[in-house]
Amino acid sequence: MRTRTLRSGLLAAGVVLLVAACGKGTPPAQQQPPPAEVGVVTAQAQAVPLTRDLVGRLSATRTADVRARVAGILHKRVYTEGSDVKEGQLLFQIDPAPLQAALNAQLANLAAAQATYRNNHVAAERARAVASKGLLSKTDWDNAESAKINLGYASVTAPISGRASQQQVTEGALVGQGEATLLTKVEQIDPIYASFSQAVGEIDKLRQAAASGSVELAEAGKAKVDLLRADGTPYGASGTLDFSDTAVDAATGAVSLRGIVPNPEHTLLPGMYVNVRVSVGELKRAYLVNQAAVQRDATGAYVLVIGGDGKVVQKRITADSLRGDNWIVTDGLADGDQIIVSGVQKARPGSPAKGTPWQATASTGTPAGSGGGDKH
Repeated sequence: MRTRTLRSGLLAAGVVLLVAACGKGTPPAQQQPPPAEVGVVTAQAQAVPLTRDLVGRLSATRTADVRARVAGILHKRVYTEGSDVKEGQLLFQIDPAPLQAALNAQLANLAAAQATYRNNHVAAERARAVASKGLLSKTDWDNAESAKINLGYASVTAPISGRASQQQVTEGALVGQGEATLLTKVEQIDPIYASFSQAVGEIDKLRQAAASGSVELAEAGKAKVDLLRADGTPYGASGTLDFSDTAVDAATGAVSLRGIVPNPEHTLLPGMYVNVRVSVGELKRAYLVNQAAVQRDATGAYVLVIGGDGKVVQKRITADSLRGDNWIVTDGLADGDQIIVSGVQKARPGSPAKGTPWQATASTGTPAGSGGGDKH
């Protein structure tokens, strides 16, 4: 009996040791990692101005050639090249001496002709009657008047207000001999024109979107035009779109457009190339999503959101255009979506995530879908 009891005890001890040995070889139950901590913003649809960034070239709104209208020697230039001049301001002086002499001679001829008529006592009454009708010595009158006009042309004035360009003829040159010699140009640059073009396909898309009701196009003449420097900052006040061609350029497949922009400081000059931002209308419902939140693969663009169960969900979106630091998303999101902006690399679809409100910084820009102000 004692032997049996001892044997049972040894057996039980062996079982305990075996279980203990097996326990050492079995790994502990795998623990779930903590949810990834990410920064999120709440998506909220809003009306978004619809803009297009294009390249344009500047030109003066009015250009006038200043030419010599009478033959003579250019005496002097009165204006400062490259300065602003007023309409009627004296620009050049053509030597008036020969013209004055010609006028004096014609006036003398006219006076002699008038004296002849006055001294003709036989037909005095008839002469006065003819003179009152403007028929007295018509040739002499015409010659005298022409000489007065030519003398006036010796003072070359600005035909319009604007910026006078470089002198084309130096003093001492014979001008106006046989043709109206170009002396300089005056260009009005406040306001100034910005000419650019847009692909006809893009225009068709906008019209289709307007027909569907998703876009409200700006009225003719009210589309806003901004001129931007290379760093994206505006040159000054906004202008408006004032011309849209009715034909398509066969070589480029684009439509010519033109904006008119204030230029009171004259910092914008004809011939400059500038970046043009045209506000063609307004998207009635869209989301502004920070670039950091938008990812792309072979299928297209997508964002990661935290679903109602606290797990990460991938959502495909339509994001075709940028607005500052944000993509304009027109499809794929819903109001209230918790979009992951920071910590995207830690988030995996199907895995839990813990979201905290994301705050924009100077390097990341405005929050996604927050309904914040328009930077542009």
